[in-house]
This record gives sequence, structure tokens and C-alpha cells, in this order.
Amino acid sequence: MTGARLLARSDAALQQRHQHDALDLAGRLPGLLLEAKQIAASVVHGVHGRRRAGMGENFWQFRPFVSGEPAQNIDWRRSAKDDRVYIREREWEAAQSVWIWMDMSPSMAFVSKTALAPKIDRALVLGLALADLLVRGGERVGIPGLIRPIAHQQIVERLAQALIIDAKSKTAPDELPPGEALASLSQAVLFSDFLSLPQEIARRIEAMAIRGAQGHLVAITDPVEETFPFSGHTEFSDVDSPARLRAGRAEDFREDYRMRLATHRDALREAAQKHGWSFTVHHTDRPASEALLRIAMRLGAKPVVGT
Repeated sequence: MTGARLLARSDAALQQRHQHDALDLAGRLPGLLLEAKQIAASVVHGVHGRRRAGMGENFWQFRPFVSGEPAQNIDWRRSAKDDRVYIREREWEAAQSVWIWMDMSPSMAFVSKTALAPKIDRALVLGLALADLLVRGGERVGIPGLIRPIAHQQIVERLAQALIIDAKSKTAPDELPPGEALASLSQAVLFSDFLSLPQEIARRIEAMAIRGAQGHLVAITDPVEETFPFSGHTEFSDVDSPARLRAGRAEDFREDYRMRLATHRDALREAAQKHGWSFTVHHTDRPASEALLRIAMRLGAKPVVGT
């Protein structure tokens, strides 16, 4: 790589910074909780249904009567309009489990002058706001490997407390969610910059989806990470390792960087779609409410923008 030099830093200094970041995040958390609740309040959705027949009150569809079914399920008014007997099916409204994972690794702390918030702050606000919305709709929410799905009025505070305790207990946060198989009727929403190797992310997705669980990847990115506006003598630091890169002409790497980023995202999208999962990108220079509304729609909610 012409015009570039690899340098190194102390591992001890890196661990010390991780601990400092955890304490700093704990101090910012009250403000993030308030923001999450305010955003959740601005995006109000109706009853969350999974569009399956079952116990519930909302009408879903009529279907022909099958011999042996209980007669009380017959809709006689609809049947009187035709030569066939029809069953009135209701939509299944049983609570589901939604697993929300928020990446708190060092790379998520990045923020540029064009962004509204650091990536980690945006991940936490979106994850906690989504949890608030889902619990309001009667769902259970948990964090994989940390807290089981629950439906609690103070779900935002419960999840935040678990995250901070976990962050303070580690020398370095996990870059990827636990690779544990999720129940077939559950869903997972992963908030991260997804800068790990695509094959590693693909393995975690496969492990989580092996029983048929649905999932959604939300790639949170700072605008600078896409445009790569750097030029001249620039030093790049890898926040997840002691490595550093000093470039004499940073602009010489711009096109190659953009091509690598596009290839990386294509691999992530392919890994998600292989298991029927979705992949979307959210930029931190955009309002968090935009992403929250989009995620709620992907989860099958019926959202409306509140006032």
C-alpha cells in the first residue's frame, strides 16, 4: 500500500479506554433513555398481529368450512350469500418474543461533525425506543445472552440497566450478538455498524435463524464512513485493536474504500436474505424516528405518525 505505514498501540491503554467509554456511556444514559421514550411516543402503532389464524378479536379472513370443525365457528351471514358454508377466522394476536441487540463495541463510538449523534447513541436510542413500542403493543422484548424477553411497563429502564452492568463487567464489548438459536416464532433486530468480517456475521445469522426465527439487520453508519472525505496526511486508528494506519495521500484510497464498502454490504445483504432476514442502512445524520418507523413496519406493526 503506497504511501501508508502500519503502527501499533498498547493493548493495556486500549483496555483502559474501553473501561472509560463504559463509564462515559453510563453518564449519558439518562439522556438517551429520555430521547428513546420521546421518539417512541412520536411513532404510535396499532395492535401488532402476525397475520395468522388463531385466538383474537380482529377479523382476518373467511374460508370454506371443513367437515369436523366446531359449528360455532361458522359465519352464517356470510354463508347465506353463497352456496358454501364459511368459517370466520380471526387474526392471532398472541404476544411474540422480539430479541433486540445493540452493538456497544468501540467502533460504534465514532461520530463526525455531520452526524447528529455517535453510532452507539443512535443504536441505543433506536433499540430502546423499539422495545418501548413493542411492549406497548403487547409483545415481549429481551436482549440475547443478557435478559429474557419480558413485557414490563419499564422495559426501557430494565434493558438499559442490564446493558450498563454488562458493559462495566467486560474489558471489551462484544462486536457480534451471541450465536444462539432463537425460537421459530421469535424475531431479532440487530443494531450495529456491522464492520466485522461478513463471514463471521453470516455465521451468527445462521446460528440465530436455524429454527426459523425472523430477523432484521440495521446497519448504523456515519455519513463520513461512506463519503471518505479525507485527504493529505491522515492517520487512521482501529478502535478495536492496537493497529494504526498512516497515509500520505488519503484521497488515493477513496475509490478503493468505497468499492470495498459496497462489496461488504452486498455480502451482508446476501447473508440476511438467505434466511429471509432484512437488511437496511440508517445514517446518523438522519432523524432516529425515520429508522424506527421503518423497523416497526418491517416487524409487521401498523404504524402511524403521531403528533
